[in-house]
Amino acid sequence: MAEVNMVQAINMALAQELSRDERVVVFGEDVGKNGGVFRVTDGLQAKFGEKRVFDTPLAESGIMGVAVGMAYAGLRPVPEIQFDGFTWLAYNQINAHMARVRNRTRGKFEMPIVLRFPYGGGIRALELHAEPVEGMYANIPGLTIVIPSGPYEAKGLLASSIESDDPVLFMEHKRLYRAFKEEVPEERYKIPLRKCRIAKEGNDITIVAWGAMVRVAENAAKEIEREDGTDCEIIDARTIKPLDDETIVNSVKKTGRVVVVQEAMQSFSASSEIIARISEKAMFNLEAPVKRVAGFDVPVPLPKLEEYFLPNERRVKHAIKEVMRY
Repeated sequence: MAEVNMVQAINMALAQELSRDERVVVFGEDVGKNGGVFRVTDGLQAKFGEKRVFDTPLAESGIMGVAVGMAYAGLRPVPEIQFDGFTWLAYNQINAHMARVRNRTRGKFEMPIVLRFPYGGGIRALELHAEPVEGMYANIPGLTIVIPSGPYEAKGLLASSIESDDPVLFMEHKRLYRAFKEEVPEERYKIPLRKCRIAKEGNDITIVAWGAMVRVAENAAKEIEREDGTDCEIIDARTIKPLDDETIVNSVKKTGRVVVVQEAMQSFSASSEIIARISEKAMFNLEAPVKRVAGFDVPVPLPKLEEYFLPNERRVKHAIKEVMRY
């Protein structure tokens, strides 16, 4: 076991996949010699060469167009886009091509692309550098959306994503990159896609979260358990789409109360879909209305106001108490 942060865990996964399968190629803006803006790909070009790990022009649409062509040709591309807000420049390639090829060709062609990009706030970045975009992409048929919550999860989920024959958006919360370390096996391992993780078992209330919000939920749960004994069950969604609603619904049937925590803006979001599925499949098990803790329906603020936008432990605790009092 090695104790590593999320940057190191992802780097380990990429190195292992490059070693395992010669069809895997890693590319993007500054990912080669400089190792990426967050140094996630540091050292990979030196180890695997410029044909397997290489830099691209500052052209997100071009990056994704090249990735689609490579996948058509039998490679397994792992492109990186530097920041979440820049993925919009590649939206046409993602939506009109990457996500549709299997359907368009009636299964003749696969599209084994893993698009990696950092997302989310909390590091006081510039505008268009802190966008929680999972809800926007979740509405596109054909995409798998994976959001790891820590180093162990990131390594295993990335291995499964690169091995998948379908396109994956692998969203890495930049606030988690160096936030903490975990013991991570040095050997290759996989975590199944499309399956939630029960991060903490409990009996009184279910908290559903993903990415950086899992740690926020865990911290809030610890505090409220010390304060009044409320026993929270925490579910790490892991894969926003396709969603493992079976695990979520089974937890709701046990606890009867739910809080969904997301960083993204509240309206028309992943939390909306989760709550809809709970209503469809466990409505009569609910003891209280489902409560959301989310970002506000505004653009992500500039650094001075960013912390007011981001959900925190205080807001999560308030939501838990409100649901428990109902």
